[in-house]
Amino acid sequence: MGNKLAVGLLLAAMGAVPAVAADLKILAFDDNSCAAWKLAADDPDRRAAQVAWARGFLSGHNYANQKQQVTDVSAGTVERNIEQYCRKNPQGLFIDAAYRMSDSMSGRNAPIRK
Repeated sequence: MGNKLAVGLLLAAMGAVPAVAADLKILAFDDNSCAAWKLAADDPDRRAAQVAWARGFLSGHNYANQKQQVTDVSAGTVERNIEQYCRKNPQGLFIDAAYRMSDSMSGRNAPIRK
C-alpha cells in the first residue's frame, strides 16, 4: 500500500479527510519499507529516528482523536511492535505498523478500511 493511500485511509477512518487527500504529504523517510527497518537494526541513530517518528505519529493520532487516545507507549514497545509487524509483513512498510498501533492501542481496535 502506498504512503499516500495508507495515510488517506487513516484520515478517513479518523473522520478528518482533507478536501484533496491526493495532495497529502507524508513526512517520513525516503525508504519506509520493512527492509529499511531491518537494515537499521545495526544503526542505532537511524533506528531511534524510526521509533521517534512512530511515536510522533501516535501523538498525532492523539491530537486528532482526543476521545480515543493511545496511552503512553515506550520507545521499546513501539520498536517491538514494528519488529513484529515487519517479521509478519517483510514486503510491507514499517510505518504501517504505527497505523496498526493507533488502531489497537487507542481502544478503537478497528482496522482502517476504505
